[in-house]
Amino acid sequence: MMKLKLKLFQNLKKPKFFAALATVIACLVVIPFLALPAFSVGQKASIKFVSPAWVAQNSKDSNLRILDVRNVPLDYISGHLPNSVNIADSVFRGPREGLPVQYWNSQKLGEIFTNSGVNNNSRVLVYSDGRDILGATMVAYLLERSGLRDIAVLDGGYKDYKATQPVTREFPKYKPGKFVVRENPSVRISLDEVKKKIGKPGVSIIDPRPEKLFRGEEDVFIRNGHIPGAINIPWVTFTQAQAENPHKLKSLEEIKQILADKKVSPSSDIIISCSTGREATLQYIVLKHLLGYPRVRIYEGSWTEYSSYPDLPVATGSGQVS
Repeated sequence: MMKLKLKLFQNLKKPKFFAALATVIACLVVIPFLALPAFSVGQKASIKFVSPAWVAQNSKDSNLRILDVRNVPLDYISGHLPNSVNIADSVFRGPREGLPVQYWNSQKLGEIFTNSGVNNNSRVLVYSDGRDILGATMVAYLLERSGLRDIAVLDGGYKDYKATQPVTREFPKYKPGKFVVRENPSVRISLDEVKKKIGKPGVSIIDPRPEKLFRGEEDVFIRNGHIPGAINIPWVTFTQAQAENPHKLKSLEEIKQILADKKVSPSSDIIISCSTGREATLQYIVLKHLLGYPRVRIYEGSWTEYSSYPDLPVATGSGQVS
């Protein structure tokens, strides 16, 4: 034993042995990550809206993770979809360099999804209730942005599910795996890119905020109004809000007509910008994933970021620039 230890000690002094040992250690660290390929734009994600019946049909799939993203804990505790994990949509955002409600960095998003039981090979269903369909679409968007490929949103939300399917108060049992974020840059656009797109032919900037906020008639931000040339299509117009369930979409034919009336073409370079990057996610998913429009991106900083720059042009009313 003493001779073995002495030989090992002598080998450690040799540069070649040390280099070989370093290579082995590096391989042990790197190989697990090589098994998880970097995101490729060619690897298309799918986000679909599914019915309560779809959930029942897929409930036995051990690879399906269900995220209840309602923001009030007692709503979840008093009843939820079987095997669903509650993770409020509000935890996905926070301050960044002074700006409020910005999406967390990749490391923190990965930790949140890991703690929620999601791994890189999971299928994930997201749901909320009522007007918080925006929370469900926001989390679905962040899953796509983080490299996941198989994502669904529950059409009609908790209200429609509870009307036809059994709910539970039991909490799921699972062991967190590991979710490594594979950044998908194709889903979003930066402020610098947005500035270059303003007024360019073939570009459609959609603003899904309420009309008064879009027109600058409500005093909320540092400067009020919208990006010059933007088209106001309030997000609720895509839903059955008048039928008392804004978590349920209108038919795709009705939505296509809304877009046609606003002269938004499938061939347009489409940018969706709202107040904080949350409202934009509903129309992003509908246009890109349900209607198949090829070029749709979200400006995540949205009006919160844009309005904070005093040198950027602002339009009010139906389009007056100041």
